[in-house]
Amino acid sequence: MAETRKVKTGPGGGGGYEKPKDVRGTFMRILSYLRKYPAQLTTVAVTMLISTGATVAGSYFIKPILNDYVVPYIGTGKTDMAGFAGMILTLVAIYLAGVVCAYIYNRLMVNISSGVLCQIRKEMFVHMQNLPIKFYDQHTHGELMSRYTNDTDTLREMVSQSLPNMISAAISVIGVFVMMVVLSWQLTIVVLLVLAVMMFVIKTVGGGASRYFIRQQRELGNVNGYIEELTEGQKVVKVFCHEAASKAVMDQKTDDLRDAAASAHTYANILMPIMGNLSYILYALTSVVGALLAINGVLDIGTIGSFLQYTRSFSQPITQISQQFNTLLSAVAGAERIFALIDEPVETDDGDITLVNAEIHPDGSITETNRRTEHWAWKVPMGGSFEYVELLGDVRFQDVTFSYEEDKPVLKDVDFFAKPGQKIALVGSTGAGKTTITNLVNRFYDVQEGRILYDMLPVSRIKKDDLRRSLGMVLQDTHLFTETVRENIRYGKLDATDAEVEAAAKLANADFFIRHLPQGYDTVLTADGANLSQGQRQLIAIARAAVADPPVLILDEATSSIDTRTEALIEKGMDSLMAGRTVFVIAHRLSTVRNANAIIVLEHGEIIERGDHDGLIALKGRYYQLYTGAFELS
Repeated sequence: MAETRKVKTGPGGGGGYEKPKDVRGTFMRILSYLRKYPAQLTTVAVTMLISTGATVAGSYFIKPILNDYVVPYIGTGKTDMAGFAGMILTLVAIYLAGVVCAYIYNRLMVNISSGVLCQIRKEMFVHMQNLPIKFYDQHTHGELMSRYTNDTDTLREMVSQSLPNMISAAISVIGVFVMMVVLSWQLTIVVLLVLAVMMFVIKTVGGGASRYFIRQQRELGNVNGYIEELTEGQKVVKVFCHEAASKAVMDQKTDDLRDAAASAHTYANILMPIMGNLSYILYALTSVVGALLAINGVLDIGTIGSFLQYTRSFSQPITQISQQFNTLLSAVAGAERIFALIDEPVETDDGDITLVNAEIHPDGSITETNRRTEHWAWKVPMGGSFEYVELLGDVRFQDVTFSYEEDKPVLKDVDFFAKPGQKIALVGSTGAGKTTITNLVNRFYDVQEGRILYDMLPVSRIKKDDLRRSLGMVLQDTHLFTETVRENIRYGKLDATDAEVEAAAKLANADFFIRHLPQGYDTVLTADGANLSQGQRQLIAIARAAVADPPVLILDEATSSIDTRTEALIEKGMDSLMAGRTVFVIAHRLSTVRNANAIIVLEHGEIIERGDHDGLIALKGRYYQLYTGAFELS
């Protein structure tokens, strides 16, 4: 992964800047994407050479035009219009060919850059699907989105514009220099002396600009990310009257962006005038020296005219290269962030046990089948063969200790079991470790000590996709996609029929309100279901879990956003959904867990009580306090 380093000096009071460390490695990696377009790049190279060659050749034509068709006829009253017109037409044809070739290679580079960015975005997105949940816990949505927007945009500008312009300018500089040497080595020495001054200016001024363009890109990402997150959370901002504080943070971020941009553009904007004035000085010196050489008969007028044109063509590409170099480094900084995402370690999965459709025979034997039987089995490798274990939903925690951060345990020696078909309720204060238990069952995280058994098989041996297919989850934070209600429910089982979708909605008591939507089940939900109430969104999430028909259900505050009337309506449906399944319920409303087979009370990551409702009430411990209100859940 490419690294960055921070430096603390610079004009404009802008603080520090980030400078890409592995410029060469990142640049070579960008070029690896371009190698996938060999035919188009070959065409680009040929047309670029022709376009640049046309510009160089066009300047040379000044010499024969002046020497053969202008100077000889001065004061004679005669002209050779036919020859002069022929030279002009030839010059027009050369420039026209250059224009056509310039259009071709620029158009091709747009196609290539679009293809490169398309592939990079796909790689980022596909790679993100394989990253562990921990990665998303450590990065904000705005920060990740800036990789797809700001960083890819600078990369597009580099591939489609900066890189071709730099190559074209380099070819032009080489071609012009060669022609200047051919025309007059004496005047070329004058050019080289001024060129040394130009290079010193570019190194001094251009280097400063490149540093701050990189910092500007980083600050732009921070601003855009903050705007995106504040837009999503605008209701929260207004509810808590946090507008003033949000504005203060935004002011600080935009001030940082302003300082970086001011420093960057201060350098960049003074570079062009300095280089322009140096080019005028070069033009004047060349004119003076050329005139002296002409007076002494060393050079002719045509050579001087052509050389003067080359001096203009020589300084301009050098300035262009220095300016594009800033954009190039800015793009490399953005590419480093993109590749850092692509290089993030993916979620490891060393499981070898898979989930298969199974046929349960009368004698109790199990065989694998390709058709959906609504019976499932774990396919366990045993030497050179396989053993099939029926999926029942038996979940056991054995001395499990877990921490998200080192030396900060969230669970300590947790030991409990959930037999097939049991409803296990997890209660306790916020931060007690309830949701962590469900995250471990899903293998969103792996335990550091102890083990978790699923149907007496270590979950660490079960492939994560197969493990998660056997589980259904309804989370407190419901997320709905920009799709129809039908497709949002079908997300739980992609091959579900319309009848199965509607049956799941009825089971969750969501069918009634869905049919009263403008287009019923075909109503398109947008903005995470903003046109629905929170309770309605939760009902759709419950229907999504119902259509998946999993043997194990995890309900994390599944009814927290549903009023007591709606909760009563779906209670029977939930009971039907939970029948015959192992269910983990996390709830703050203790009235919803009274009928649980076992209630586990957690405190500071440890199980302090376990039993059914009546037993725990009789015990008059922490659960009793929570249930009677003597101790508030927080």
